[in-house]
Amino acid sequence: MSVKTVVRAALAATFVAIASGAAAQQMPLPYGAPISLDNAKKLAAGAAAEARKNNWGMAIAVTDPAGTLVYFEKMDGTQTGSINIAIGKARSAAIFKRPTKVFQDLLAKGPDFTFLLGLEGAVVVQGGIPIVMNGQIVGALGASGGTGPQDVQVVEAGLATMK
Repeated sequence: MSVKTVVRAALAATFVAIASGAAAQQMPLPYGAPISLDNAKKLAAGAAAEARKNNWGMAIAVTDPAGTLVYFEKMDGTQTGSINIAIGKARSAAIFKRPTKVFQDLLAKGPDFTFLLGLEGAVVVQGGIPIVMNGQIVGALGASGGTGPQDVQVVEAGLATMK
């Protein structure tokens, strides 16, 4: 194992310990079977409907628990840069088992958390949230194209279609 791998593992373990905090002393949710394509399309449709309702151009990505893309759509007029950001947000939420806003909030605490900028696979802006079905993480949904709160609103609307 290389020194770089050991350092990354140590940073990741430190992050998990810090990010867990008092509110998350429980074990993180387990991964479940990957989300189906049909369910991924339903989530994306719900997210896109919210974006259209508010006249926001969005890129919307759904990944499986390993962060592999299952479904993606980009609304007409959405900036090209939002494509990889949406995919990255979904991937980050899936592999770290938490909303990407957790990273953003920790980074805002100051220089002790700048290591997050080098944490491989971590996206430190809000807009990616794990998809939980039957108490298991089956993937994640990410959106990009608006402000952080707009991206979260779109993702939450998509997730609400599964309830």
